[in-house]
Amino acid sequence: MANDKKPTKPRYSSERMKRYFNDPEYRQELLNRGKSFYRIFKYFFFAGLLVFLILLGVYVKYIIDGLPSLEELENPKPELATKVYSYDGEVLGKFFLTKNRSYVSYDEIPPHIISALIATEDKDFYEHWGVTPWRFLRALVKNVLALRLKEGASTITQQLARNLYGLQGSNESPFDKMTRKFREFFTSVQIEKNFTKREILEMYLNTVYFGRGAYGIAAAATVFFNKSTQELTPAEGTLLVGIINGPAYFDPIRHADRSLARRDIVLGQMVKYGKLTQADVDEIKKQPLQFTIDEADGIFGIAPHFVEYIRQQMREKAEKYGFNIYKDGLSIYTTLDSRLQRYANRAVEEHLAEKQPQFNQLWDWNKNIAVLNRGVDRMARQTKMYLRAESAAERDSILAALKSDQHFIDSVKQVMENIEIGFIVIDPHSGGIRAMVGGRNFRSFRYGLNHTTQIRRQPGSAFKPFVYTVAIDNGYPPTYEILNQPVTLMMPDGTRWTPSNFEGDVGGKYTLREGLRNSVNLVAIRMITDGISPKEQVVEYAKKMGINSPIPPYESIALGTAQVTPLEITSAFGVFANEGVRVDPYSIMKIEDKDGNVIEENVPEKREVLSKETSYIMTSLLEDVVNRGSGMRVRNYFHYPAAGKTGTTQDYADAWFVGFTPDLVAGAWVGFDDQAVSFNSADGQGGRAAAPLWGRFMQYVYNDGTIPLPTRYFRQPNGVERDSVCTLSHKLATEFCPEKYEEVFNSKYLPPKCDIHTSSDTTDVGSPIQF
Repeated sequence: MANDKKPTKPRYSSERMKRYFNDPEYRQELLNRGKSFYRIFKYFFFAGLLVFLILLGVYVKYIIDGLPSLEELENPKPELATKVYSYDGEVLGKFFLTKNRSYVSYDEIPPHIISALIATEDKDFYEHWGVTPWRFLRALVKNVLALRLKEGASTITQQLARNLYGLQGSNESPFDKMTRKFREFFTSVQIEKNFTKREILEMYLNTVYFGRGAYGIAAAATVFFNKSTQELTPAEGTLLVGIINGPAYFDPIRHADRSLARRDIVLGQMVKYGKLTQADVDEIKKQPLQFTIDEADGIFGIAPHFVEYIRQQMREKAEKYGFNIYKDGLSIYTTLDSRLQRYANRAVEEHLAEKQPQFNQLWDWNKNIAVLNRGVDRMARQTKMYLRAESAAERDSILAALKSDQHFIDSVKQVMENIEIGFIVIDPHSGGIRAMVGGRNFRSFRYGLNHTTQIRRQPGSAFKPFVYTVAIDNGYPPTYEILNQPVTLMMPDGTRWTPSNFEGDVGGKYTLREGLRNSVNLVAIRMITDGISPKEQVVEYAKKMGINSPIPPYESIALGTAQVTPLEITSAFGVFANEGVRVDPYSIMKIEDKDGNVIEENVPEKREVLSKETSYIMTSLLEDVVNRGSGMRVRNYFHYPAAGKTGTTQDYADAWFVGFTPDLVAGAWVGFDDQAVSFNSADGQGGRAAAPLWGRFMQYVYNDGTIPLPTRYFRQPNGVERDSVCTLSHKLATEFCPEKYEEVFNSKYLPPKCDIHTSSDTTDVGSPIQF
């Protein structure tokens, strides 16, 4: 068979070999060539090695620069959510940026959670020193060969390093992941040097993420089961441990099957490593799991406007004390009572359910086209598309389109028609705010307008008690009579103003008690013009009782034309309930740091601004308003001692009722955000639109036997006495006065005796004719 293989040419020919051995010059030439190649190879080798070492050094420095400092290692500071507590110990809300986290000690963590964690996440936890090098290197080699880096080979300590010091970034590349793994490795070793195994487990369970915004076992226990950590059952604890592996994937609410399957794996691991028996597992699987992801109180809690009110105050205090309300795990103890808050929420919802349909039937947009057009224009200019428009022409085009869009117009109508409410409850003796409903949509609130603190509206007749207080304090008794006659006043702008009564009636006289009970406008005006309650003195009294808003010293303030907030006028009425002592409203009792050290503790300042005698007489007059006057609808719901005053403004735009019992003072404002929209009927009177809300709330609170509010009467001080008054003369009755009624007086300012019925011969004077 022929051999077709081509003969191989020898590398060195015989001639070249002969020449190499016989020609020294040729031999030297070849040697020089070899040395040159070696030098070149040596140069590139060392140059490459130098570059590699430089890059390695840079990379090592890059790794080191990303490691936590020695101080951070010795004093780790995980981000902790700040908690806001109610007066009765309920968590009202939390402040945090991204991590809802609370801290619990190792001793507060049930042993079954510790066992489940170690059996599932790191069975050799007590044997290694933070890392297991052989597992780490094996996983690293496999991942490098696979050209991608998977998670894995992480001990509990490595996971803690990642969670505690923020070593993991978002959208990591394979290079970033590899770098992070090295950092976790070195940090874990340092953690093990600085902390005991017990401390590591405590820190880990307080920092690991469980899903639904819950960082740490305490937050998870609250979010999923509404329990403290100590109360978690083995079924609940092992389920939470299982979630750690993939909080979103094993979410027990959205993916119950996956979560339970993962829990069973955890239980299996505990059996495998001798932490449980199979009988224990079977028993645990029988335990019920009752999740409490409940939005009955709204996704923002029961008192969102109050919590936001707290947040605003804490932002100011942060500058003073240097804390971070979103990261430092503060505890804020507030004055709000969760029980009263829930009753306030209930009363508001029930009141709106009744009043909103009534208003919708009466309001006619066809008669209010100009109001609608202004509303559409205003809200169109607040839309995102309008605000993002880059040119005037584009903005004009957007305005024109929205103004012709019926769907947009209908949505504007809906917003403008909504009745809004501000309802505030205060303890008049301590000044503590006990309940706050800042608006109708408190269940879906997201930093909306707080209608108790952030609006100023005319209080109408609800301001009259300040006018009457001045009169009583000036020595005028409740029996003092004032003409119900028109008066024309010159206003600051040069115009003439002739106020009138609500019903348009004039004539006759009213005592102070009758004038306040029936809310007679002309009587209140004449009290100022006749010098009984000088306007400057009315302003002074209103301010010292708690009104901080500007009050122009005009006669019109008698009818409540000065704008106030619901919070301040409610607090001012609290002076009557507190026997003349003013206590400014406050909401934060105490602030503690995460370790329980007190940062700030507030004790409200108290100062006497009225005499007990004046306060009691005013309370008596205001009781009459509730029992027989404009506030009588309160008695449809609430039948215990109460006093208060209604208020109604022009065109029924604002309805008020501010009232008090011996232990609580509450104010209700009902109206609209757009003041061009109004009730436009008697349904918008304070006695109809606001007083029933107040009555509902008080009924619920006082009928709840768990709330320590005793049923008691207003206490009459020593300086006040009761006496009989002649019905005709409204002076102290004589034995000859045929008709009498009882009245309260300041002992210093008793009226004179009746000068009509002075003897038996005058008994029939002024009496009805007898047939």
